[in-house]
Amino acid sequence: MDRASLLKQYALGQRNFASSNLLETDLIAAELSGIDLSYADLRQCRLGRANFSGADFQGADLIESLLWGTDLTEANLDQAILRETDLTGAKLIRAQLSDAYLAKASLCGVNLAGATLAGAMLFDADLSASDDRRTDLGGANLQQADLSYINLGGACLHRANLNNAKLTRAHHGHSIQDLLFVTDFSGASLRECDLSYADLRGVNFQNADLTGADLTGTLLADANL
Repeated sequence: MDRASLLKQYALGQRNFASSNLLETDLIAAELSGIDLSYADLRQCRLGRANFSGADFQGADLIESLLWGTDLTEANLDQAILRETDLTGAKLIRAQLSDAYLAKASLCGVNLAGATLAGAMLFDADLSASDDRRTDLGGANLQQADLSYINLGGACLHRANLNNAKLTRAHHGHSIQDLLFVTDFSGASLRECDLSYADLRGVNFQNADLTGADLTGTLLADANL
């Protein structure tokens, strides 16, 4: 299916495009709120600045797709494959990303406030700031998520749930943007969290719960504990 046919059917009231083949389709700036693209093939698509608020992407394959500045507010991305996807500046407020695969994804400046990422894989993902906007995971559910080797880059994880999450060798980046903000875990729950060998120097852990956390080899110089 190409852009023209999808937009035509959507304009006629069709919302169910589950399992569609949209490989390499250009949907930049498209207005597609509430669309059902569950289990669709969206690899290497250009979806930047599109409106997908309330859309269903459950199980969809979005490998290497571009979603910079895309509105995914309250979208369902449970079990979606987002490996090496560029989500820079995207809006994912209250989005569902349980068991989503986000390895090596760019989440620079993304707003994930109130999102659910329970069991998600974020191995080597980038949470660093985008220009003057930090990545916001405030209040997000990251329980049992894998954030190994992640670039925290000044992200806000205020009151996030990271119980039993894995942040082995998490670190800060070294770009100018990464140095603009202090990584904020204030009020976060990190019970039984694996922080082994992570570089968390200067991080704000004020009022965070680190009960049972693994701090083997963790660098915590100048951290606010």
